[in-house]
Amino acid sequence: MSETGRRMMVFSGTSNRELAEDVAKHLGIELGNVKISKFANGEIYVRYLESVRGADVFLIQSACNPVNDSIMEMLIMADAAKRASARSITAVVSHYGYARQDKKSAAREPITAKLVADLMTTAGIDKVIAMDLHQGQIQGFFDQPVNHLTALPILSDYFESLELENLCIVSPDVGRVKVAKKFADMCGASLAIMHKGRPEHNVAEITHVIGDVEGRTCIVIDDMIDTAGSVTEGAKSLMQKGAKSVYVTATHGIFSGPAYDRLETSSISEVVVTNTLPVPEERRGGKIRVLSVAPLFAHAIQNVYNDESVSELFDPDFQL
Repeated sequence: MSETGRRMMVFSGTSNRELAEDVAKHLGIELGNVKISKFANGEIYVRYLESVRGADVFLIQSACNPVNDSIMEMLIMADAAKRASARSITAVVSHYGYARQDKKSAAREPITAKLVADLMTTAGIDKVIAMDLHQGQIQGFFDQPVNHLTALPILSDYFESLELENLCIVSPDVGRVKVAKKFADMCGASLAIMHKGRPEHNVAEITHVIGDVEGRTCIVIDDMIDTAGSVTEGAKSLMQKGAKSVYVTATHGIFSGPAYDRLETSSISEVVVTNTLPVPEERRGGKIRVLSVAPLFAHAIQNVYNDESVSELFDPDFQL
């Protein structure tokens, strides 16, 4: 307990326990004791096994498969903490579910990313710490403070350690150009853009590559890799355009369905993701490299708890 009588308590959902334990280790604390189980019909049960009365509670959860269960579990954890008189509840969402449904692209579609934000508000969540949202506008779906972190410094530090030459950062589509340009500036590299069409969900077609990639080491950067169709097709197009080699990096490695097989058999040299989503140990080899964002989350949690600025984490000179 601090001198002011406040205390921080960090709890983990079941979706990404490994990340939560790593965050707690960097904070120098133990994860709180909470029981999470399911009834025979699949309903989720949560009970805190220690008092959270008056505590600043941080709930670490990732919307990974099964996504709906992961989100519902977080909501129930928040409701239980609120009813147990927690002083504040902060959701530490390493991967935000339904983020790709952030606007109406066709008639009679939902904006599910807004619905998830509304559910989190109703459950009693006071603040949110998130990592590389699919679109920054999702922050506006909340009336509560949203601390939006990015893994770009961690990713750029890794690629700098590889000492790759003649780098070109490639945006997978026009929607990611701003992030790709920022990453290119961090890496001291040139920029190229792929034009991507989507005839249907999880299907991508690369129609054009804008920029000079011939003879260059290309790094395709995206916020997430799901079925890996886009990045493998993109890598194929870049190699056909004369790229020397292709690396792919993203914050969130969802890796659904055929993703692992597609990546291993592709022309991609290495796939670099973070542990915002759990990657099975047996898959952390071959072409897949997983970096930890736990230090970044730990600093953000500490700063939010101490009512200090989180923006310092985006300073190029800041050291984790």
